[in-house]
Amino acid sequence: MPAIPQVPVVARDRDMPNHSRDFAIELKPRPGELTRVASMLARHHVTLKAGVAMAVGPRLLGRFVPSDVEGARRALDAANVPFEEREVVPVLIESRAGELAILSQRLTEGGVALRALYITSTAGNLVELAIVADNADKTRRALE
Repeated sequence: MPAIPQVPVVARDRDMPNHSRDFAIELKPRPGELTRVASMLARHHVTLKAGVAMAVGPRLLGRFVPSDVEGARRALDAANVPFEEREVVPVLIESRAGELAILSQRLTEGGVALRALYITSTAGNLVELAIVADNADKTRRALE
């Protein structure tokens, strides 16, 4: 298999605020649980910039980047939902085959353990990603 080329990431996205955070939650696997948590977020005027909820075996996991970090914390606390929170590192890449492989190779070579990756927007031939890793500073260094 040929080596993946070392093409640079277009840019770390400096327009996405550095205070963006990723929240990871585990929901009870019962009908209405997502509704309960989403309603609590809505009551606290929190919208989502990106997110996913999915079943992994018997577990229902959710991850999201909220519009209001403090509001999300208050909403999850009020809903009695434990959460983990991590810093998001925003990145712009070109929308073409192999870009994700190049990006992930740079993270691997930098010793970065990826926790989540979101597509937060697209414009023309660019894709904005939100990278959540074990160490945000290490992630930024790997992408320089």
